[in-house]
Amino acid sequence: MPTRKKPLVVVTRKLPDAIETRMMELFDTRLSADDHAMSQAELTEAVKTADVLVPTVTDRVDAHVLAHANPNLRLIASFGTGVDHIDLASARQRGITVTNTPGVLTEDTADMTMALILAVPRRITEGERVLREGNWRGWSPTWMLGHRIWGKRLGIIGMGRIGQAVARRARAFGLSIHYHNRKRLPAEVEQEHEATYWESLDQMLARMDIISVNCPHTPATYHLLSARRLELLQKHAYIVNTARGEVVDENALTRLLRKGQIAGAGLDVFEHEPAVNPKLLELPNTVLLPHMGSATIEGRIDMGEKVIINIKTFVDGHTPPDRVHLGML
Repeated sequence: MPTRKKPLVVVTRKLPDAIETRMMELFDTRLSADDHAMSQAELTEAVKTADVLVPTVTDRVDAHVLAHANPNLRLIASFGTGVDHIDLASARQRGITVTNTPGVLTEDTADMTMALILAVPRRITEGERVLREGNWRGWSPTWMLGHRIWGKRLGIIGMGRIGQAVARRARAFGLSIHYHNRKRLPAEVEQEHEATYWESLDQMLARMDIISVNCPHTPATYHLLSARRLELLQKHAYIVNTARGEVVDENALTRLLRKGQIAGAGLDVFEHEPAVNPKLLELPNTVLLPHMGSATIEGRIDMGEKVIINIKTFVDGHTPPDRVHLGML
């Protein structure tokens, strides 16, 4: 009996060696040689030949790209949780299944969120810069004063897996947990986190000491934190974003930070990344990271293993476990 032809899997970025090796064993795999973000032209060429495309968040797989897809492209197995870089409606119209890698980055992203929640009020990176630049003149009782987070109110926007993982960590640091979500959580989950639900995002924003953005980027959440909503924050409030930059109006945030209408911000994501507002870079009351929230070796390997399982399941004729449904977004 002839061996079934292996599917051609095109991988757009460099993945962990163990994942790439396993992909080479299982599929006819075309790897990324130099780990650059593919241009729209390169993505268009990739979909002309691929049976399976493995993109990442840096690849904009839009309707124009998918219009050039060959008839054999039936699966986009994205390496990452977010799928806002893929035109899901166009994919569905063309009969292309889309999968992602949910769950595996929950703890890593929550760790980074908690790190920023600590770093911004306590001015950790400001102090580190002073020391490295040789400007420290010794301890002083009134120098480099920040704010304690114990006893403060944390408002979580998006109480899914990551939001709840943040809540678990924050409670251990003495923060009071509040949240706004598209749907209210079951009573037992609220009790577990001792969380207070706010149906009105506006009302929550006006009363919190720290805001953590943990919701996905969708058309409904684009600039969810608009200029109007950011102005609701108290002057002593801090905002942390480890979700997607597009959820926050970055220009408005920068303006309010410069004016001192918001105390500080910890950002791991940006609206137009890798470009960052130059005025934001100048602000001392910010901690800015280059999209590192999920950057652990363990997390990346877990992501790759999910991609492989999704591809293998699909090729074997079954519904992949992490299929993305439009109605879920």
